[in-house]
Amino acid sequence: MRTIKWGAKWGAIALALVLLGIRLADDASVAAMVNQADATPIMQWPDLLDQPRPAADRTLTYGEDPLQVVDLWLPEGKGPHPVVVMIHGGCWQTEIATLDIMNYIAADLRDEGIAVWNIDYRGVDRGGGYPGTYQDVGAAADMLAAQAKALNLDLGTTIAMGHSAGGHLALWLAARQALPASEPLRGTTPLRIDAAISQAGIADLRAAMQREGHACGTQAPKAMAGDAFALTSPPEMPVSKALQIQFHTDKDRIAPPEYAHTYAADMKKRGVTVETHVHGPEGHVELIAPASRSWAAQKARIKQLLGAS
Repeated sequence: MRTIKWGAKWGAIALALVLLGIRLADDASVAAMVNQADATPIMQWPDLLDQPRPAADRTLTYGEDPLQVVDLWLPEGKGPHPVVVMIHGGCWQTEIATLDIMNYIAADLRDEGIAVWNIDYRGVDRGGGYPGTYQDVGAAADMLAAQAKALNLDLGTTIAMGHSAGGHLALWLAARQALPASEPLRGTTPLRIDAAISQAGIADLRAAMQREGHACGTQAPKAMAGDAFALTSPPEMPVSKALQIQFHTDKDRIAPPEYAHTYAADMKKRGVTVETHVHGPEGHVELIAPASRSWAAQKARIKQLLGAS
């Protein structure tokens, strides 16, 4: 099912043409042009999730809980294969989403010769939050570091990427390596993250706790923050050397582009340049849909980071 979103973008274009002296035929033709141009279908979840879902090559466990698993997507050939660490969203709640929501883009990367380490974790509704969710994501990432050689995976450049709430966790994983060595959430040998890609990430937990009426509510980010923002919320965590990249879409109502611009501005004050891209006309779902413009741009950036053609 698709819905149509309307906006004022093409109306502004029509006005600009008039101001430039380009005469349009009449009001009716202007209205027709605006309506036709703005009638852009935005994906809803069934548009993606009702499609046949690709399957991973292996599932590995990093703990005893059924959610403490990783799906490994291995390209054909001997390798070694470059790898992307992938983290799903769902408002940090297992009831909303699990790792298989990312299967479509994981399969697309596998087809491009890129391995995917797709992490599941305990949401705030399954014993997660602070510190459980972070312990899970950290343990899953560190298992990659420990097993990469045996699995013939190349960690020369390691990318973490996540969608929505998973975008927060990807940015967290990149900042985690800069935590003090004595901090348990850091771990003794944290996986080195060279680049973190946030796909419509909800990076700022303090801000998220104040967004009454947001689809994710305020309790989930509160449980994720745990009043330990310097350990959990990327804009307040120590700064690592990892490159930070944000991809957003212009019709996203869950994580609008303003989230990205605010985070980039906050990090700029700390001396960090955050690469930010906004694509459209697309919404929240398109960011993890293989046929979308935004995913094409993300995939191209991933391949560039990995030195692929």
